[in-house]
Amino acid sequence: MPTLSFPHDAQHFGGQPIAQLAAAHGTPFYAYDSQRIIQRIADLRAALPRSIGIHYAIKANPFPPLLRLMAGQVDGVDIASAGELELALQAGIVPGRISFAGPGKRDSELARALAAGVLVNAESEGELLRLAAIAQERGQAARVALRVNPAFELKGSGMRMGGGPRPFGIDEEMIPGLLAGWSRFGRHLEFAGLHIFAGSQNLSGESIAAAQHASYQLALRLAAFAPTPIKTLNLGGGFGIPYFPHESALDLAPISKALSEIAADAAQRLPHAALHLELGRYLVGEAGIYVTRIIDKKVSRGHTYLVTDGGLNHHLAASGNFGQVIRRNYPVAIIHAHDAQKVGAGNTATTECSSVVGPLCTPLDLLADKVDLPRAEPGDLCVIFQSGAYGASASPQGFLSHPAVLEVLL
Repeated sequence: MPTLSFPHDAQHFGGQPIAQLAAAHGTPFYAYDSQRIIQRIADLRAALPRSIGIHYAIKANPFPPLLRLMAGQVDGVDIASAGELELALQAGIVPGRISFAGPGKRDSELARALAAGVLVNAESEGELLRLAAIAQERGQAARVALRVNPAFELKGSGMRMGGGPRPFGIDEEMIPGLLAGWSRFGRHLEFAGLHIFAGSQNLSGESIAAAQHASYQLALRLAAFAPTPIKTLNLGGGFGIPYFPHESALDLAPISKALSEIAADAAQRLPHAALHLELGRYLVGEAGIYVTRIIDKKVSRGHTYLVTDGGLNHHLAASGNFGQVIRRNYPVAIIHAHDAQKVGAGNTATTECSSVVGPLCTPLDLLADKVDLPRAEPGDLCVIFQSGAYGASASPQGFLSHPAVLEVLL
């Protein structure tokens, strides 16, 4: 049976014993380490050219205290709904630092974005026409960038957002015609720039660097058709984090080199454009844990099951039901309730092959499958690492009407 790799210290998080956090907050809960987030952003800024901005994709984790932290750390945020727009504004993020993407924006959402003055990343010609009509009716001009569906893909991505037929963005071959005919929108749509996002969760610095070069060259070609100089260029993201034992952390060196070359060229060829990256899980994914308590232990035909008080209703991604084709286990540790110091992560003196399952009436509710874990009993804690992104908000918390999960920022 496989043994998962663990953090160096699986007993503590955010400078506090996890057992004490569980005693203070109850289980299940998510905890996010603010210092890890701040350090990740600082390390990223040190590796990138100063002219490359960092935007946070709120969909990765919209927890309000975390958003308030982000407001002072990043250069802007990217949203995907009117609800996320309200969260961003409540967090103190000014509209000029907000961009709104998503393939199915309602008229009410477009109207709210127009009223707030945020940048709309248009995903289709139809969306442009609807937004222009709303802007005309209200006597305002909407700031618009075109989201481009590039012909290339970001190779090695967990989720491919560009290349081939996609619901996201406007096919690159359609963009020149739209830009050349921009005058039909009158003064109601103010062209601002381009948004090119090819994929996500990629651990190859070379692949990301190649996609960034391709995105920039595409932007240069399309800029020739633009009615006004490009003011903003979203080069996408795709930065991944390791979840599984065979994976290694992303090497930023190729990305740093590519962006340095792009920034130097853009200063001459796109002098009015602000370039930025759109990152989500890379900024917050490794700064979060999910903690649940074992409430039952059972053996079924020779296999041990640890039944916990939280499951896929709180952490869909860890169950393997959020984008995984072949299910694999997130890093997990056991903390013993009565002797947290005795057995920690990596101690295999007393282990058994176990599966960690949640309380839901479905075989999909599986948090760790057939792994060697320290021998555990009811009352012990199960900790799932790499849980700062696509956790609580990406999970079906209403399923079976169990209590909602608690979140805390440390």
